[in-house]
Amino acid sequence: MKEISKGNQEICAGTDSIGNLKCQTNELSNIKKTVAVLSGKGGVGKSLVTSLLAVMMRRKGYDVGILDADITGPSIPRMFGADNYRVSSSELGIYPARTHNDIRIMSINLLLEKKDMPVIWRGPLIAGAVKQFWTDVIWGDLDYLFFDMPPGTGDVPLTVFQSIPLDGIIIVSSPQDLVALIVKKAYNMAKTMNIPILGIIENMSYAICPECGRHINIFGESKAEKVAEEMGIPFLGRLPVDPELAALCDQGMIERFNKDYVDDCIDLLERNF
Repeated sequence: MKEISKGNQEICAGTDSIGNLKCQTNELSNIKKTVAVLSGKGGVGKSLVTSLLAVMMRRKGYDVGILDADITGPSIPRMFGADNYRVSSSELGIYPARTHNDIRIMSINLLLEKKDMPVIWRGPLIAGAVKQFWTDVIWGDLDYLFFDMPPGTGDVPLTVFQSIPLDGIIIVSSPQDLVALIVKKAYNMAKTMNIPILGIIENMSYAICPECGRHINIFGESKAEKVAEEMGIPFLGRLPVDPELAALCDQGMIERFNKDYVDDCIDLLERNF
């Protein structure tokens, strides 16, 4: 954990009148596009969406990485079967772990001696660790770096929005009424920080009856498309509650998943970037 506690101010620019602190990535990294996956609350599946986007983009031949910015609740290593992976470092920086299909990942769990060890840090230290995943990690040549953001609009999202040049964010929602309000909070934060909003994708939108194939709205009627229309941003589709996908995530085999749930997101990324 020593590497993550050192300062990185020497590669960050000064602050402006609203506290913006722009940081450059490691000099050995060449990252073409950065996309953050954000949710206004926890438990809606942003890590799942982040992982699926990375898997599908990698399958198309792009060089892809995931920066796990959820320091206190990291789940990216588990989805990729990387719980027991460890990263290495040198005087040049920290080297990310690589999954079976060569997706580069960086997560706090890859630095901990025990994977179930809690990270009991205050906000500024957590935000500083995320910043170092950007400045100190040697990502190499990447077409896309996806950020799996923590929920809400607190220290870490603020740090990422201020410090890292993002090309856009994707907001993940679920069908409940309360989520529509929370999505708007995430949307308004991004707008305030002048971060392009690529669209909304809804998770847990429905279940598929195994007998007849009928879609069952187990959490009520979807609100995401209406919310997206009100905010003037694209609606990027719905993900069902899928036991097969859940099992693959639990087994660390998400790279084996092959359904087209995030095709609209992939099309948007390829079309705009």
